[in-house]
Amino acid sequence: MPATPPYAELLQHAAEAQALSRDILHLTADFARRSHSTTRAGTVVLAHLATAAISSAAVPAFAKTAEIALSLPRSAGPTDRQHSENRMVIDHATARAYLRRSSDSLRHAAKELNDHLDIHRFFRPSPPQQSPTPPPPGPSGRHR
Repeated sequence: MPATPPYAELLQHAAEAQALSRDILHLTADFARRSHSTTRAGTVVLAHLATAAISSAAVPAFAKTAEIALSLPRSAGPTDRQHSENRMVIDHATARAYLRRSSDSLRHAAKELNDHLDIHRFFRPSPPQQSPTPPPPGPSGRHR
C-alpha cells in the first residue's frame, strides 16, 4: 500500500465492497426463501452464505481507510502522520480480511451445492427401460 493512496481509489474499494455485500445479502435471502434451504445441505449452504454476508463489514473499514488517506496531508506532525498511516494500513487489512473470509465462505457454499448435486445425479433413478413395442398385427394369412 503506498504511503498516500489515492482517496478516490479507496472510496471505490468501499463502493465495490458495498455492492458485493448487497449481492451476497440478496443471494442469501433468496436462498433462505427456497425449500432447499431446509435440507441438510441447504442448511450448510445457508450458513456459509450467512458467513459470507460479513463482507458488509469491509465497507466501513475501507471508508475509514479513505478518510485517513484524505487527512494525511493535514497531519500535525510526523508522529501523528505515522499513527494515521498505521491506522490506515490496519483498517485496509481488516477490510481485505473480511472480503477474504466472504470469498472462502462463498467457495464453501458452492462446493457444498456441487457435492449435493453430484450425489443427486449419482442416485438419480434411471428412466424405465421401454420394451420395444411389438409391430402391429399384419393381415392374417387365414380367411374364413
